[in-house]
Amino acid sequence: PEECAVFHCRGCWTVLGDSLQLCGQEPPGLSILICFKVTSDVTWEDSLLIGLEGALLGCAYYLLSCRSCGLAVGFILYSSGSDLAYLRGLFCFFKDSIICYLLKNQIITEASKVKFPAVTLKE
Repeated sequence: PEECAVFHCRGCWTVLGDSLQLCGQEPPGLSILICFKVTSDVTWEDSLLIGLEGALLGCAYYLLSCRSCGLAVGFILYSSGSDLAYLRGLFCFFKDSIICYLLKNQIITEASKVKFPAVTLKE
């Protein structure tokens, strides 16, 4: 595929996932990549956090971290309002915490600068 990318931790360059696992479009107010699967280098605690502001206000979620350096790289939504319900149980990477290696061009770029093709959960 033309737009294949590998997602790396911004802190230590550990591989966290890839664009073949993308499964949804980011909701307004959240700059995230939504994935079905991640590598074993992504960890999360058993304790839930509650969003106190922004797009995750009132949502319960597990914080995702890089196993190698401990950087917070995203979240798994546990409970939310109906507007974010489709994200529950999926791996959501913060674009600000991820670097993308684009396979076709063999370049490294900010995740926020990459435009991936539209993907829906149905696909």
